[in-house]
Amino acid sequence: MILFLDFDGVLHPEPCFDKPQLFSCLPRLEAVLRDFPTVLIVISSTWRENRSITELRSFFSSDIGARIIGATPARKDIPDIIEVIGYQRHAEIEGWLRLSGEPWKDWVAIDDKSYLFKPFLRNLIKTDPARGLDEHAEIVLRQYLAKALA
Repeated sequence: MILFLDFDGVLHPEPCFDKPQLFSCLPRLEAVLRDFPTVLIVISSTWRENRSITELRSFFSSDIGARIIGATPARKDIPDIIEVIGYQRHAEIEGWLRLSGEPWKDWVAIDDKSYLFKPFLRNLIKTDPARGLDEHAEIVLRQYLAKALA
């Protein structure tokens, strides 16, 4: 199972101008992921555009950071997939899956911007951008992972 992870509006509220609030929801996500040790992480956040994988991992606890296996490709690198799918974040995820050689891999995305995905996508967990990964989103994510990994 791959978790495609956005940062802004998920790991902290968006917008986030208060440095102490940055990654304020990360402990909640890490607690969920520790209960599902087979879930790997791919960064789908725009933070991937100007930071290395090493730098992105550094925001996480070492055990969770070690599970980050990559980042989705840039829009310019997958123009054919963008054209077919039309929804940017969803297309970037599909691009990563195809480039991985395992396009059938089970996945879930957690994001605050549902308009970047095809409507009614069952493997999208939407967060409230003003709250990030709150208690409700945590419950939905836990239920999704428990069912998918059963």
